[in-house]
Amino acid sequence: MYKVIIQKGQIMKTGIVFEGGAFRTIFSCGVMDAMLENKIMPDYMIGVSAGAAYGVSMASGQIGRNLKILIDYRNDKRYVGLSNMVHRDNRSLYGLNFTFDTIPNELVPYDYDAFHRYKGTFKCVVTNVLTGKPEYKTFTGYDRTNQLLRATCALPLAFPLIYLDGTPYLDGGLSDSIPFEKAFEDGCDRVVVVLTREAGYQKQTTSSVRTLARAFLKYPEIQRDILLRAERYNRCLKRLERYEKEGRCLVIRPTKSKGFGKIEKDFNKILSMYNDGYNQTYSLINEIQRFYH
Repeated sequence: MYKVIIQKGQIMKTGIVFEGGAFRTIFSCGVMDAMLENKIMPDYMIGVSAGAAYGVSMASGQIGRNLKILIDYRNDKRYVGLSNMVHRDNRSLYGLNFTFDTIPNELVPYDYDAFHRYKGTFKCVVTNVLTGKPEYKTFTGYDRTNQLLRATCALPLAFPLIYLDGTPYLDGGLSDSIPFEKAFEDGCDRVVVVLTREAGYQKQTTSSVRTLARAFLKYPEIQRDILLRAERYNRCLKRLERYEKEGRCLVIRPTKSKGFGKIEKDFNKILSMYNDGYNQTYSLINEIQRFYH
């Protein structure tokens, strides 16, 4: 099925890409857990937004961690809720310190030591607010307040601007929603791409998107990113389809994402989305192993 030609003596570098999508990314968590259970660990990982925030648990080998967080804290207002927006030092739909500090460092501990044993690279996509361009920053696990993960997840208006080394950033999905081309640029030969929308999905520039853009008059490059995002996303899907046909990418996507909210409250839907990713990946295990090897 795959027609990638590998020259004699060439060392394969395997990669995986995690699209964002807020709580839809629980689908990707099912994919991660199934791959970990089968001891499949790519050499390179790159994630956008929640794809990065959840993806680091694959790099640390923590099966089930992401699902536990969502099941245990979805209805905890410290995690997500409109009341968080009114706190002057938070200004986010999410409780930033609770989500990116208290949970990983106290409640559902992130295994930083295991992450440091991961021999590969984990990158997060962030969008530079001043230039509107994507930047690809390496997650090191040394900042236990996880500012980089906050930045990649910083949806416009749902988060404040997140500063890294004095520069303001927002969600990586504004500028590069599916960074599979970056994975190849960084030396990968074969890349599994985990999407959070079903086949045939096309993004649209709605009236609410145009309203959102008007809130960023002060940052014209971000305003432009917001208005062009749908067009860029749909073109990216076309390029991904070509890579898939060429055998350079293997794409895993939900059977259905319509009707699943960005911050979904229904635990049955959450479990169903997770199980879709988990079961699909188990059915593809032999194919993934052949693809990577």
